[in-house]
Amino acid sequence: MGQPLRRQVGAAELMAMRSGTVVAADGAAARQAEAPYLVVRQVAKSFGTFAALHRVSLAIDPGEFVAFLGPSGCGKTTLLRAIAGLDPPSSGTITQAGRDITALPPEQRDFGIVFQSYALFPNLTVARNIAYGLRGRAWPRDRAKERVAELLVTVGLPEQADKYPAQLSGGQQQRVALARALANEPGLLLLDEPLSALDAIVRVYLRQELRSLQRRLGVTTIMVTHDQEEAMSVSDRIVVMSQGRIEQIGTPEEVYRRPTSPFVAGFVGRSSHFNAKVDTPAGMLVTRDGLRIEARGIERLLYGQPVEVFVRPEDVRIGPEASVTPRHLEGQVVHVEFMGALARISLEVGRLRLDSDVPAGMLGALGAFVGAALPVALPPESLMIFPTDV
Repeated sequence: MGQPLRRQVGAAELMAMRSGTVVAADGAAARQAEAPYLVVRQVAKSFGTFAALHRVSLAIDPGEFVAFLGPSGCGKTTLLRAIAGLDPPSSGTITQAGRDITALPPEQRDFGIVFQSYALFPNLTVARNIAYGLRGRAWPRDRAKERVAELLVTVGLPEQADKYPAQLSGGQQQRVALARALANEPGLLLLDEPLSALDAIVRVYLRQELRSLQRRLGVTTIMVTHDQEEAMSVSDRIVVMSQGRIEQIGTPEEVYRRPTSPFVAGFVGRSSHFNAKVDTPAGMLVTRDGLRIEARGIERLLYGQPVEVFVRPEDVRIGPEASVTPRHLEGQVVHVEFMGALARISLEVGRLRLDSDVPAGMLGALGAFVGAALPVALPPESLMIFPTDV
């Protein structure tokens, strides 16, 4: 058994955990706060001299769908495995439904898990795979049989009960693995890159099905993924991770539109990036080759402060729309990428490289061919600006 938390986690601290920041607890406010389902508090994990997690804290509400998002090696799978008890943390605590599970073995925790490889038993039928964990007094034969039949309908495979995994498509195998994870009616569902082995069209369809099923069942769910689109399309909140630390916790819109660090701005979604310095009195940014760009929200910064600037391709204006904007720039088209409904136009403005997304049908009207000169405008309110020491 794990050791109990030494003190009640307060409302202020839980709110900070939800946003990725840790502050002092307020015991009185804790009684007024809705209790989260899962609390990870100051969790660290080391493998020898390598620190995979650095004092990570977060709180997940009942029924919430949360994605751990980040590049390979960022610690997202290590955090998932710590929650599952497969790799217990080196320090810190994990509490589920008010119960300290930090030191409990996996079999004593209340969760179901779907691995990237699905890990189905090839010698068992679909029905027997799903029923594998339905044992003991809580699951007499008739009840287990009913539960399997119910889950087969839930995941849309009622006709596949007697088939073996090798006879199913990848998408069907994923559904069987999901049904097996849900068989014991767990309070927590853990998904480790569950869709990464599928082709693009099946992934899009199944992630919609997964989200619909999760909402219908109301099970608290954590999904590990490196796919930004996948995380943003299914999650209530996203935990963006880098180098064993949480960079930001927020809704998909928050992490996309209001990133709190250069890493998040550069990793979540596509963006153009450049360095500049602040000309505070004029409300301008000055690039290394002397371009002057109007910006908002830089009043608090000192004159000459170096900054990193990010801008989304859908915010970069080109053509007639840009030409009527004061202080617009002149750019040269260096590449055009057709992406179906959209086209991505890459331009060079001095030494800046900017991408602009436009409807593909507008390419001709804009005259956006390689080598063409086009007006370019960066809306001041769309620039994401981060002070830097360099």
